[in-house]
Amino acid sequence: MATVVSTETQAKVTAAPKERVAPRVEVAAPNRREFLYYIWGASIAMLLGGSGAALIWFALPRFAEGTFGGVFNLDPSRVPAPGSAPLHVPEGRFWVSNVENEGLVVLFGVCTHLGCLPKWVSTNNRFECPCHGSKFELNGRYIEGPAPRSLDRFAATITFSDGTNVASNEIGDPMSITGKTITGIAINTGRRLRRAGKD
Repeated sequence: MATVVSTETQAKVTAAPKERVAPRVEVAAPNRREFLYYIWGASIAMLLGGSGAALIWFALPRFAEGTFGGVFNLDPSRVPAPGSAPLHVPEGRFWVSNVENEGLVVLFGVCTHLGCLPKWVSTNNRFECPCHGSKFELNGRYIEGPAPRSLDRFAATITFSDGTNVASNEIGDPMSITGKTITGIAINTGRRLRRAGKD
């Protein structure tokens, strides 16, 4: 049985679909109060962003070479003779000791008790803290007093004339320099090596 389709229905099917037009949306301009809220919010955001950036810039450490917290390049001619009085570098807050039969060690010039500044006393051949009486050997080892441990050390790298170099170990033990010509010493005052005990 054949199906009869009316011409009207056939015309609807074959006619191209009409494009739909989106309804027009009217957006009102912000009133005075909304405009001021937007300006106020943007001002606060800029103020907080600028203050945060300034705070981060100020808080991040920026240590220049030759200042405390940075790297000091020590002239090898300033290295003390083995067993003699240590070299004090006040701008770096450290002492350079050349200990006989041990080697070169860089000591942080602050007492491990309460942060006083121990001085080298030549007559007693040791470091002595003027505040509370802690005493330390030439290599920074604890002798006596209220200090809980030996003097802390700074990481150092020594370069020799043959192109080799030696760096501090994790606890800052003295580095042997016997029989070699030193061409450079780099002392990193930003890397303090804390001694665990009184050795």
